[in-house]
Amino acid sequence: MKPENLFFDTSGLDKDHAQRLTEEALTGSDDGELFMEHTLSESFSFDNNRLRAANFDTSRGFGLRAVKDETAGYAHSTDLSETAIKRAASALTPVISGHSGTVSDALAKTDTSLYTDTNPLEGEGFADKVKILEDINAYARAKDNRVRQVSIGLSGEWQAVAIIRPDGQPVFDVRPLVRLDVSVVAGEGDRQESGHCGRGGRAGYAKWLTPENWQGQVDEALRSALVNLDSVPAPAGEMDVVLGPGWPGILLHEAVGHGLEGDFNRKKTSAFSDRIGQRVASPGVTVIDDGTLPDRRGSLSVDDEGTPTEKTVLIEDGILTGYMQDRMNARLMGMQPTGNGRRESFACQPMPRMTNTYMLGGDKDPDEILADVKKGIYAVSFGGGQVDITSGKFVFSCTEAYQIEDGKLGAPIKGATLIGTGPESMQRINMIGNDMRLDDGIGTCGKEGQGVPVGVGQPTLRLEGLTVGGTG
Repeated sequence: MKPENLFFDTSGLDKDHAQRLTEEALTGSDDGELFMEHTLSESFSFDNNRLRAANFDTSRGFGLRAVKDETAGYAHSTDLSETAIKRAASALTPVISGHSGTVSDALAKTDTSLYTDTNPLEGEGFADKVKILEDINAYARAKDNRVRQVSIGLSGEWQAVAIIRPDGQPVFDVRPLVRLDVSVVAGEGDRQESGHCGRGGRAGYAKWLTPENWQGQVDEALRSALVNLDSVPAPAGEMDVVLGPGWPGILLHEAVGHGLEGDFNRKKTSAFSDRIGQRVASPGVTVIDDGTLPDRRGSLSVDDEGTPTEKTVLIEDGILTGYMQDRMNARLMGMQPTGNGRRESFACQPMPRMTNTYMLGGDKDPDEILADVKKGIYAVSFGGGQVDITSGKFVFSCTEAYQIEDGKLGAPIKGATLIGTGPESMQRINMIGNDMRLDDGIGTCGKEGQGVPVGVGQPTLRLEGLTVGGTG
């Protein structure tokens, strides 16, 4: 079904009527939109040799936003009807009353679609999906007699959105999203450790539910668990740190990316505020936010304000060149929106958010980078972390890391945390690998209570003299 049929065939509205309602509601505002959403989602949880939970959900509704100067009014409802929209409009009147503003100019439209409009929930049946989860569980347990627990999560989503602005034609987008996670706990004697591997993106289930894919995920999760079984307490102190390619880009996302979002910089609460044109990272460091990568978890054909996404260079050769912007913060800062206005659902206001944020590769062979470190650690994967946007300070936990001794990988370590500040750590980078890689499609970013799917990536990096918190 076409997305416009979802919204207009069953609501008593048509496109022209919805357009007129939006124009009337936002008269006198500086900006705003009517955002309509219809989402189907499902999730499966398999643990302890059986299906533990299966959920299916349908959500449908709209959000109406009016923006005046720095003030935004927002009303939303699950009742997608003319009556509900008019009621929402009346709630926004105090925001724009007494003003005669004009909604910002219309944005360029795009016909480009970065992903299929296929609904992943309409593919394999319920029994087929449960059978695949059973096969994954059996395969994992047969791989090694040290496997004590296998946990599997499978989720799929099909989201259709319509964005109606007073200054242009409605924009429609259909966004599929799937994810498969495999976690393995392995043990010897009284000790047990876990490993995890997740993959996903904007496509149907078929790509991830083939044996070639899920067997690889099981193998990787088991490998990680067995590595951690042999781990020793992590050292502590200031030392060189080598970050592996791909998922370790989550540190870049948290410690640097959030600080480059427009709202923090407009309010001057970011460590990067008022620093465009200044050096904020070592030479050779180029950081990009790119929402235009096909099928990637963080990609969008248009953002949640109707702006086409783009490839935005944030840091080029160590120099800060720009911020990620939604419409409101771009207008207030005298800049152009970059297609980074995102929201979790129709019940949430948009704000500047990352899409796929990564660092470009350099010219060093990864083995050369390791060989150059006399004593340090090599971090392959990260778990949780905390970041202070104002200061840029961060603390991140390593879920897989190794000692480096005389240029060679040593024993795996457990309990290592990386401690530093985003701007300072970016200037401690002194070697950049030629192996840039994006993550496997598992990132979710939280901000002000909203979660949105994102991507990260980077090459192998060496950081000089980073603080490592350890247990040894």
